[in-house]
Amino acid sequence: MKHDDTATPDQLIDATGAPHWGIFPGSVTCINGLQADYRNALGAVVPGWRKRFNYKQFQYFGVISDQVLIGCALADTAWLGLAFVYVFDARSQKLQEYTWRSPLSRALQLSDSPCEGESRFQQRGIDIRLGYRRDNGVLVKTLQVDSKALSVNAQMVESPPFAPMSLCTRAGINGWVYANKVAGMPVSGELRLEQEVLDLGTIGACGHHDFSAGFMRRETFWNWACFSGRQQGQLVGINLSCGVNETSYTENCLWLNGELIKVDTVRFDYNRDDLMQPWKVDSLDGQVELTFVPQGNHKEKMNLGLFASNFNQLFGQFQGVLRPTGREPVEIKQLNGFVEEQYAKW
Repeated sequence: MKHDDTATPDQLIDATGAPHWGIFPGSVTCINGLQADYRNALGAVVPGWRKRFNYKQFQYFGVISDQVLIGCALADTAWLGLAFVYVFDARSQKLQEYTWRSPLSRALQLSDSPCEGESRFQQRGIDIRLGYRRDNGVLVKTLQVDSKALSVNAQMVESPPFAPMSLCTRAGINGWVYANKVAGMPVSGELRLEQEVLDLGTIGACGHHDFSAGFMRRETFWNWACFSGRQQGQLVGINLSCGVNETSYTENCLWLNGELIKVDTVRFDYNRDDLMQPWKVDSLDGQVELTFVPQGNHKEKMNLGLFASNFNQLFGQFQGVLRPTGREPVEIKQLNGFVEEQYAKW
């Protein structure tokens, strides 16, 4: 197995079938996960069809503003393809949410690159596209949702010197996960909801993006927190998790005006019997001290025997303080964002 955290490889899996491990300075262009030398816990090579059904992928585009929050995800578990979109109107406290499923992921096609290509979920009445392209030295990520109920056309531009959190970690004895996370970036475009059209740039929307793929643990659990916005005249974003990407490295980080700052391990303190109670999110190194007050919850629960999911993505407001090392503290006041509690058996 390779350990390479000093350069960004063009492909995640090398010619021997080994992944590059580490935290990379940029996005890996091709996540060629199915070319990995994937073995079971006793060291035997896993056959092709089983290998395909153990490979998991998901991609997420979120939009945050004082007025509306939008979440859209595409997930491929091989057994099942899943797409969801929700819009929370912070002014009226109204939530509109939609979920679509596709057996064996027939309606879903995911790009193997966070830099190039298109991911798409298409069924009767719904067409969702996540686009990735390089344009004159910048990386452009787009979200397009077309349905009778709503329409979203959003764009996020990653210009140098912005750096994503890009890493590959072990997952159990035989797996690995590549994750590419982005937050604290302005979003342009528009949302059409019922009779209203909102210009996302005009309302100061910011966004976050998640591109993850790999041979994850058969049973996976995580907490996650993210926000994007403006505080004290600065663009700020966080990406914090506990549970999935913590074998050797963590994905925890914050962004200040596009600068990536690494954060140590984090603790999520919340009431599992009542997720709508306030959450505490703190980092071991003291750079993050936050309280999250939920305003709503998009949730999915399935138990199909071999496949199960208990997913809660809560949206609401953060308050507290960021203390980036060597910099002035940044006070966080009523900044919209997300937290998650996720269990998956896949």
